[in-house]
Amino acid sequence: MNFFVRAERSGDETAIADVTRRAFEHHPQSDQTEHLIIERLRRQGALEISLVAESDGKIVGHIAFSPIGMSSGADGWFGLGPVSVDPAHQGQGIGRALIDTGLDKLREQRATGCVVMGDPDLYTKFGFLHQIQLKLPDCAPQYFLALGLSGPVPSGIVAYHAAFHGGTEQTA
Repeated sequence: MNFFVRAERSGDETAIADVTRRAFEHHPQSDQTEHLIIERLRRQGALEISLVAESDGKIVGHIAFSPIGMSSGADGWFGLGPVSVDPAHQGQGIGRALIDTGLDKLREQRATGCVVMGDPDLYTKFGFLHQIQLKLPDCAPQYFLALGLSGPVPSGIVAYHAAFHGGTEQTA
């Protein structure tokens, strides 16, 4: 399958929501609100990086990166997610390409680092590791991973943008 990764464009919103819904439809850890998170992040100007994978003119994957807060005051950190690949196109390298491209974009922007809440077997392949000094409330520690992009990983309690919880402001 041929695909390419590009930045989200105006008019992609519905296709991104659709692919995200399909990707998380049967996921056991999903509350089926991932598409709403992306919509709220976009509306609130907190969707720092939004990339799509396109094949034959159709969006088959999406990844979002948004700023996070840290109780220590460390800045330049971002949260990866949600990342979605249409179930009919999974296992073809689309998710890997979206993650690699997104992390490259963060490096280009001189981001300090990135965190993700997810499967350690997947995200350690990209260099993410459990960092004991970082905490995400209400998340089992083994599923909260960080990747320093420039400098050391700080200590602190991490807060994703309120859009992840239905709100409109980031708290840290």
